[in-house]
Amino acid sequence: MSQPARPNLLYIHTDQHNPFVTGCYGDPLVETPHLDRLAASGALFQHVYCTSPICVPSRMSMLTGRHPHQNQVWTNNHILDSGIPTLAHAMGAAGYRPALIGRMHAVGPDQLHGYVERLVGDHSPNHIGGSPVDRGALDGTAGPERISLVRSGAGQSAYQVHDEYVAAAAVDYLNRLGIEKRSRGHLEPFSLSVGFMLPHPPYVARREDFARYADAITLPRKPTPFDQVQHPYLRRWREHTGIVEVSEEEILRARAAYWGLVHRVDALIGQILAALEANDLADNTLIVYTSDHGDMQGEHGLWWKHVFYEESVCVPLIMAWPGVIPAGQRCDRVVSALDVTATLLDALDAPPLPQSPGRSLLGLVSELRPTPQWEDVAFSEYCADQYAPDGETYQRMIRLGDWKLIYYHGYEPQLFNLAEDPGEEVDRAQDPACRAIRDELVARVLADWDPDRIAQIMAAKRADNAILQRWARQTHPPDQYRWPLRPEMNYLEPST
Repeated sequence: MSQPARPNLLYIHTDQHNPFVTGCYGDPLVETPHLDRLAASGALFQHVYCTSPICVPSRMSMLTGRHPHQNQVWTNNHILDSGIPTLAHAMGAAGYRPALIGRMHAVGPDQLHGYVERLVGDHSPNHIGGSPVDRGALDGTAGPERISLVRSGAGQSAYQVHDEYVAAAAVDYLNRLGIEKRSRGHLEPFSLSVGFMLPHPPYVARREDFARYADAITLPRKPTPFDQVQHPYLRRWREHTGIVEVSEEEILRARAAYWGLVHRVDALIGQILAALEANDLADNTLIVYTSDHGDMQGEHGLWWKHVFYEESVCVPLIMAWPGVIPAGQRCDRVVSALDVTATLLDALDAPPLPQSPGRSLLGLVSELRPTPQWEDVAFSEYCADQYAPDGETYQRMIRLGDWKLIYYHGYEPQLFNLAEDPGEEVDRAQDPACRAIRDELVARVLADWDPDRIAQIMAAKRADNAILQRWARQTHPPDQYRWPLRPEMNYLEPST
């Protein structure tokens, strides 16, 4: 297949979307017609791993095509070095004028990182120590705290209001491109990234969406009562976040809201896809949908992200490109989020990011490139000094073929064979028959990743950040790109 004319790019990413809560990934309850249709028109990837099961490290990795330890961005308070080239820089170098609407979640004064235009923005402060977010009635429900399960159900989260602004701005952007195309008779290829907040908690959905699932939602398939939790770190994590025991009422209510949020963000994506079609922009547009990490949703007795079970560390990935990516494909290779970044640049004929280990996926799903020799391997890491029961934690996961190993610094690892045990219910780390594969995977985890060195770097960052936080609290620097979240946008209906 010859190289087509330079394509447009529509890159849509959500926040905290567990791929298994999507119709095209097999969920029988959730209604996601627009993502399902997109998957049917292109390729769905079944084993895609984020580089960190927490927002900022994962998102900065998607931007730079580098692992968190290469970016030195491990927490939501770490600032990405503006000297590191990003996906947007590379697209700009190829002649595109990359635009971003909505969520980026970069911390620090650089709120563009290579994008030449940004609309809407994040709800949170640009600066560490900047003016805090007031979520009103839902205060405390966005993070890993039991209150997010207590205050769940029908109502409204400001995150949904934000996303409605994002969808409207994206539709308007595409409408303006359509006008330009009709008036000039042609249009230079565009690159539009769209960042949504949903289905990130609060686990609160509008009454219509909550009611759609409230009576039909099921309990988790792998609930794992606390007395059955074997790994000491996971026991401490559940104690630390107040989820040793969670009532059935809370579980069902939070899950129904989450299913409703997934349904709603699918509807917003549908508005954008409809605008793409209505403006005759779809024919040579590469559409990519993914998320930054998943959400446990009660499986293994866990909620939120922060862990390496599949529900947390896997993300959806759908790619559609008319005439280039044949419809109806399901790719079962092991893929890293870094590979997604490399693929976008390959498709747009943009320069690859020099320090990125990402690999282009195009040859796996299209004849546009030769089929690559593909190693089924992906890494993810979670190094924290905020959301950690021991104060600090240093963890890394490797998926290699059928095997997944989770390395906990200071603890024994976990080891699962996902072909034999897709639910990750049988830890094989202490099985003598698995000693060779355990040793091999631990060696690969530690080959380029030193937890003691990372601890030193993070300690230095804490000292630096203390000054930056005090500076922001004293000087009140303006936010260059910030969406005005207001506390009254958040509410719970009295019945929940």
